[in-house]
Amino acid sequence: MSERVNVQKKSRTTGSTGSGATPVETAVSTAKADAVLPSLGPVGMLRWAWTQLTSMRTALFLLLLLAVAAVPGSLFPQRPANPAVVTQYIKDHPDYGKLLDSLQLYDVYSSAWFSAIYILLFISLIGCVVPRAVAHYKAMRSQPPRTPARLSRLPEYGTLVIPADAGIPASRAIDDAAALLKKRGYRVEVRDRDGARPSVGAERGFLREVGNLVFHTALIGVLVSVAAGGLFGYSGQRILVEGDTFVNTLVGYDQFSPGTNFQSSQLQPYSIQLDKFQITFDRESQGKFGQPIDFKADVTTRENPDAPAKQEVLKVNDPLNLGGTSIYLTGNGYAPVVTVRDGAGNVAMQGPVVAKLQGDNYYSSVVIKVPDAKPEQLAFAGFFLPTAFVTPEGVSFSGDPELFNPQLTLNSYYGDLGLNDGAPQNVFELDVKKLTPLNARNLPTKGIVLTPGATHTLPDGKGTISFDGVKRYVGVDIHHNPGQGYALFFALLAVAGLVTSLYVNRRRVWVRTGTHEDGRTMVEYGLLARGEDHRLAGEASAIRALLAATWPLDDTASQPVPSAGADNSRADTPPAGTGTEPAAPGRAEPSAPDRPATGFIQSTAGSTESKKDQ
Repeated sequence: MSERVNVQKKSRTTGSTGSGATPVETAVSTAKADAVLPSLGPVGMLRWAWTQLTSMRTALFLLLLLAVAAVPGSLFPQRPANPAVVTQYIKDHPDYGKLLDSLQLYDVYSSAWFSAIYILLFISLIGCVVPRAVAHYKAMRSQPPRTPARLSRLPEYGTLVIPADAGIPASRAIDDAAALLKKRGYRVEVRDRDGARPSVGAERGFLREVGNLVFHTALIGVLVSVAAGGLFGYSGQRILVEGDTFVNTLVGYDQFSPGTNFQSSQLQPYSIQLDKFQITFDRESQGKFGQPIDFKADVTTRENPDAPAKQEVLKVNDPLNLGGTSIYLTGNGYAPVVTVRDGAGNVAMQGPVVAKLQGDNYYSSVVIKVPDAKPEQLAFAGFFLPTAFVTPEGVSFSGDPELFNPQLTLNSYYGDLGLNDGAPQNVFELDVKKLTPLNARNLPTKGIVLTPGATHTLPDGKGTISFDGVKRYVGVDIHHNPGQGYALFFALLAVAGLVTSLYVNRRRVWVRTGTHEDGRTMVEYGLLARGEDHRLAGEASAIRALLAATWPLDDTASQPVPSAGADNSRADTPPAGTGTEPAAPGRAEPSAPDRPATGFIQSTAGSTESKKDQ
């Protein structure tokens, strides 16, 4: 663009008015056509790629891309969380289920493409932070920038005049200004103290960039912490019936999700036993009558097999910490205790059966599988009602969550349960397609209805089932995440760094003094902000008030001069020996717009130093 403008200027100077190309334009076009750019080569390409990767724009793009890449993890079932659900999802969607699996959309967070984005973001942030940290360290150790020759060009500028009878020379005035700025947190440097025009440069607000660096460094810490949790962490679930004990081993979990680099040696063999589980129900509110309002699990824990037992309480949102894991109370229900005898009269199954909550008032489904029954395997499916009521139509329902009238309603079956095939089955579901019904509401034998202590004899001499009582159970989630605490720490650190970078301003202040020929000490000051600073004017007013109070001065005698553009059409102190004196003591006289100020304030418009400081 600038080259085209220069070419047009030259063409006008040569007086070219024709419609064709001028000789200058022709020469430029020929030079461009003949120009051959040097090849970057392998090293140059690597440098270019590294520059692009470590730019802040790329880091922000990768951060956004990582958030987008995590979306499929919430849209599709994930194999680490529940492999059975993924298998069923592929069966239910044969047209595109396998395609999604080939794209690793069922293992999003451990997929190659998600890991690639994660690693690139990690490298990009490091490449952004390290050079900036080195540059900022050098800036903190360097001296404040040189005093501009023309302070009146700065956004905030003002002048003060110390009367001659105050006895404050220019060198003392500049020392006072330096001390004042140092008290306000500025890093100061006095220049040319014994010269005719001493000055002081001051700078503060380095915490702004420090906060910015801390924020980005903390983001790296969060990434590392999350990665450590995904690599070495694990989680699992277990259902505990009153009286049961859980030992932290792989076989002790009902469901287990290991991290990528999990080793079974990480499991500390602690134990936890559910002694009693209590629920408090609302018995006063009309609208929420019967709703649970408090859960309390009394447990006995041991840190290791040789450690003494410890009585503790597990509550909702109040986890236990054992062996580096956090144990959360996540669910509860009833577990009817049953005894099943086969056709030979032998006990084929005895103990509590976990009932899965299905509706209000702890209406729960029950599935009982008895693979050890002889000569035929037995199975039962039905419902458990804590407080059973029957409608006029003969439909049973639960009227209250407490055990006021517990009832077990079941259908019975016999046949091959398919447990010997090795295929996993859901303990809460029963496939009756290959089973023969024994008891059901639509059969002459009717369904089985049991109350505590009752026994029902199965048809055809298949055996009996007894309802012995009811226990409570709890569901617990067990999590081990070695990076969780670090992730929280770095997240808080990132917030602190972000707040610091937003509320701390980088500012520079310069003060210059000089002695007028009549003995007065002339003072001028200017302020400049690095970036946008809406409080810079307030800082200038505060510094002016402090300077006026230090000497002391009547601050109404001289006012700050409003900032202007590139040309200085503002009040400047007239130079000594020009014969022009201020109209009033301490008040500057406006200089003509077409005449640059000289003497005490020298014009440096267009100089290298002026351009650098602006």
